[in-house]
Amino acid sequence: MRYLTPRKRAEGKGAAHAGTEHHWSMTVSAVGLAFLVPVWLYIFGSALGGTRAEVLETFARPFPAIVTALVLIVGMRHFAMGATTMIEDYARGTARRMLIIFVVSLAWVIAATGLFALARIAL
Repeated sequence: MRYLTPRKRAEGKGAAHAGTEHHWSMTVSAVGLAFLVPVWLYIFGSALGGTRAEVLETFARPFPAIVTALVLIVGMRHFAMGATTMIEDYARGTARRMLIIFVVSLAWVIAATGLFALARIAL
């Protein structure tokens, strides 16, 4: 059996015992969004102002549809993690639990709605 000091046990962990993992997942999603969002804005901007048929044709192609789906999934996951952190910092008790459930549910509803609309366009 090896001896672990309290510092060694706590190293890399926050009060919730998942600080490092949360930080890395937020960093990875932020870097992913830093590359995805400008590409998506270019795609969206090129479709903006077109007729309905042109917009549907743009998002029916595989690359724009995949980029849009990735922005929805990664963006809403990033939003849910960030909002959860903010709520954990400022809310207490039952309100904290209710707000976290609401924010995570909202993120998944937005992602699911966007993916459904994208699937209707692409298929």
